[in-house]
Amino acid sequence: MARPIRYYMLMSSLPALPPLFHAKQLPISRLRLEQRLGLLEGTDAAELDRTEKLLSWQRLSLDVPDATLVEQAAVVLPRLQHPAVRAIVQERLELRTAVAALRRRQRGGPEPRQGEPWGHGRWVDHIRRHWRERTFQLEPIFPWLSEAERLVRAGGAAELERLLMDIVWTRLTRAVAGHYFDLLAVTIYVLKWDLLERRLAYDGGAALERFDSLTHEGLGDFDRPFEPSG
Repeated sequence: MARPIRYYMLMSSLPALPPLFHAKQLPISRLRLEQRLGLLEGTDAAELDRTEKLLSWQRLSLDVPDATLVEQAAVVLPRLQHPAVRAIVQERLELRTAVAALRRRQRGGPEPRQGEPWGHGRWVDHIRRHWRERTFQLEPIFPWLSEAERLVRAGGAAELERLLMDIVWTRLTRAVAGHYFDLLAVTIYVLKWDLLERRLAYDGGAALERFDSLTHEGLGDFDRPFEPSG
């Protein structure tokens, strides 16, 4: 079956995703989503798998050692063939790096040493050089960084996670504009499904318990939460 036909069949079979913070339930189960993704060719399926695993909320947890994340990114990024998918991964890792820097500084951690594997992306050296400045002089790049810094200082873990989820969801929505039946469209659908699944995991008592835990931990581990946004 030709690749364009596969993508048309796949995307046409997937239900629309509801807004992140208004969803009451997932529109499709993981099992059925995996069944639909079976239409992907081997190389495309492998690229999606690598992307999803690297960008999962758990993998990007601030409890994951910085060096481990840098190592994982160094392995995965060169293997991504689709430039737009690679750009999404790059941006998400840079977001994580900026927030990790805020939390490290708030906790009294030392300024990163030159060459230290603590973050990923274009702004690692820039952040190190501007370590003592409130938002590392990065607000023109990350307009949300001022609010994130405020929440870090205030210990607003749940609010920070919600902010980050909203940022990620919005960026994914913008990135998919003009793409309907290709690997980028499928990848963004899956990444947004992941976010929805994580956010819905907060419903009920589990949500209250998780948010309460995050609040007491200061900024939480960014484990399960990076998937919900709406």
